[in-house]
Amino acid sequence: MKPTTTPPKTYRVKSFGCQMNVYDGERMAEMLDAQGITPAPEGEDADLVVLNTCHIREKAAEKIYSDIGRLTKGKTQTKPPMIAVAGCVAQAEGEEIMKRSPAVSMVVGPQAYHRLPEMLDRAVQGERATDTDMPAIAKFAALPERRRIGPTAFLTVQEGCDKFCTYCVVPYTRGAEISRPYSDLVTEARKLVEAGAKEITLLGQNVSAWSGENARGHTVGLAGLIRDIAAIDGLARIRYTTSHPADMDDELIAAHGDTPKLMPFLHLPVQAGSDRVLKAMNRSHSVASYLELLDRFRAARPDLALSGDFIVGFPGETEEDFLETMNLVNQIGFDTSFSFVYSARPGTPAAELPDDTPESLKKERLQILVAHDRARGNGPDYLPQLQQEILAVIRKYAAIGEDDVNVQLEQQGTTSVLELNITLPDSK
Repeated sequence: MKPTTTPPKTYRVKSFGCQMNVYDGERMAEMLDAQGITPAPEGEDADLVVLNTCHIREKAAEKIYSDIGRLTKGKTQTKPPMIAVAGCVAQAEGEEIMKRSPAVSMVVGPQAYHRLPEMLDRAVQGERATDTDMPAIAKFAALPERRRIGPTAFLTVQEGCDKFCTYCVVPYTRGAEISRPYSDLVTEARKLVEAGAKEITLLGQNVSAWSGENARGHTVGLAGLIRDIAAIDGLARIRYTTSHPADMDDELIAAHGDTPKLMPFLHLPVQAGSDRVLKAMNRSHSVASYLELLDRFRAARPDLALSGDFIVGFPGETEEDFLETMNLVNQIGFDTSFSFVYSARPGTPAAELPDDTPESLKKERLQILVAHDRARGNGPDYLPQLQQEILAVIRKYAAIGEDDVNVQLEQQGTTSVLELNITLPDSK
């Protein structure tokens, strides 16, 4: 007979990664609320902990095992909490998590978390349950009505991705692209506004791929959905993220010019400024097509703020490739950007590519890219000097065996100084 346990009275959901995970975490919390389980007060231990994971960053799985260890050791409560692992690491490594971590009672993927209450019932009866099924759209119909609403709210409109960029795990952990029905989304948006939301962010792994049939029986894309949600009285602002350049159509571009509630902001990942690297990444755009797309957006909305993503050190990236990325950053003038060193994700095509670029050089390039982003405002002519000066300092100190390098970037015409502290890896 399997040992039973006391049903949890309190819970805590810890979400990692993207806005989609934040949304999923909120929905899981609402399901637990509906079961009569209450959030654990801040600073107090919870009877049930849900680790809502992200698989994008390096060593994501190992970080989860560290969290599990902290939850099960050295606790002041009489027994460790019940632990559920959800999200993309759960989807990718569900069985392995169960093997490595006996303390985990439940593993549930991002497309199956609507079954969390059933899994919890089984866990209370002493069973360990794994559910990484990927039903197309069923979870949204099974979720309770939204309860946790403030002045801003997330609304998932689309999930999955069919682009299969060679570095990305999303098609394997989130599945194929699916669009939630138009009527469900407009209804949910209206309820969010009635409950007090003033700003709604439409979410999707590739949100610009959303399509559906509107109330008039016409097939519309994301722009049509945005315009109809904008018609809801009381809603002040609409945003959307994240997009792929391949799915940005004329209607969406036009919506930035003719829909006042759509904020003048666009997050559009480019990933690299080298066509050779973009091809190796299986990105369907080129540098030229990306720039042409931005010109069209800026023509529609001249005050548009732009954000981008960059991967530094993709397998085979040369110094010339990296400088092309720096030139693109300088040419576009992003208002903000998110840059990361490439890390191989198991099971992706890029993980099989030869990669002879030293990790230290990848991190060096990232520091240069980040430094330029922070020091932006020096003007286009300053970029080559910035690149070469930082590289020269780093290489000089690396050659004489120094471990720590301090680079100070003084912005011309100001008293502002950006300090860049770099710890060089041990090469011995």
